[in-house]
Amino acid sequence: MARYAKFRRFDAAGGKLLSLRRAKITAVGHYLPERRVTNNDLAKFVDTSDEWIFDRTGIRERRIADKGVATSDLGAKAAQRVLEQRGIDASEIDLIILATVTPDMFFPSSACLVQNKIGASRAWGFDLSGACSGFVYALATGAQFIQTGAHKKVLVIGADVMTSILNFEDRATCVLFGDGAGAVLLECAEDGEQGIIDFLLRCDGSGGNFLYMPGGGSLHPSSVETIQKKMHYVHQDGKNVFKFAVRGMAEISQDILERNKLDIKDIKLYIPHQANLRIIRAAMEKLHMDESQVAINIDKYANTTAGTIPICLSEAVESKRIQKNDYVLMASFGAGFTWGSLLFRWEN
Repeated sequence: MARYAKFRRFDAAGGKLLSLRRAKITAVGHYLPERRVTNNDLAKFVDTSDEWIFDRTGIRERRIADKGVATSDLGAKAAQRVLEQRGIDASEIDLIILATVTPDMFFPSSACLVQNKIGASRAWGFDLSGACSGFVYALATGAQFIQTGAHKKVLVIGADVMTSILNFEDRATCVLFGDGAGAVLLECAEDGEQGIIDFLLRCDGSGGNFLYMPGGGSLHPSSVETIQKKMHYVHQDGKNVFKFAVRGMAEISQDILERNKLDIKDIKLYIPHQANLRIIRAAMEKLHMDESQVAINIDKYANTTAGTIPICLSEAVESKRIQKNDYVLMASFGAGFTWGSLLFRWEN
């Protein structure tokens, strides 16, 4: 019988010493639509060019889902790859948390739709809206269910079909995004394993007007007027997002390292949200980080929102870029504003 790693935490309310299990990632997987759309392809119907896009973003191409393919479809594909990698049946999953800003519909949740598509008959689930920080938020949330002993197997998915909410007449935003999904399985760590070590999560609602989609919710319900005003598309103030993203990701990454008495040199792989190569490089410079430590795939997939970090992690595992006992640090920044970091040790 496996012995599980535990750590102690004081209950802030009563001062009682709690014994909690540690959570670890035991499997990863990702899925990307087959259709590749290059910058030159976009230039055929958008006033742009490969040079203009690449110089400003680092993007060369992106994947676009076919019409009728929804977020739950991408999420289910990524989830199935996780199950195959772990060698378990979907019926063993206790909980599904799906991070997304492009759910199939308002309700039911896309997590419920994924549950049905993969046959996870025992699982409950919910969607989490954290924009580009959604996966980090969801991973931290899922870890709590493992740590408390409430669940044994938690599936965490980051998936978005961002092209479904893009205005292809707005070259400032339509060139930035793509579609994709990544997923991980969380289970209890065994004795001697650290797994998920720590996380820091933040939000600042005063930044809400810099990156948002105004139409479709309770404030501006769908109507002829909201459609005519193009309110169902992404709206972004790029300069303000850039400024806050660089500072936010760098500072919270440094904060979590200091809190855990680690140096940037201790990190084998830094996985930043893939929004813009300039943002990634600026954060790297602030952290004094070598490029060999950083996961970058924005050139291939653009910004898949909640999908970027798990897709990067999955590719790193596939290429054996991380090995057992390596420290991995994730950092994100997104609409809200939301931002966060999560530190873990790869135990597989």
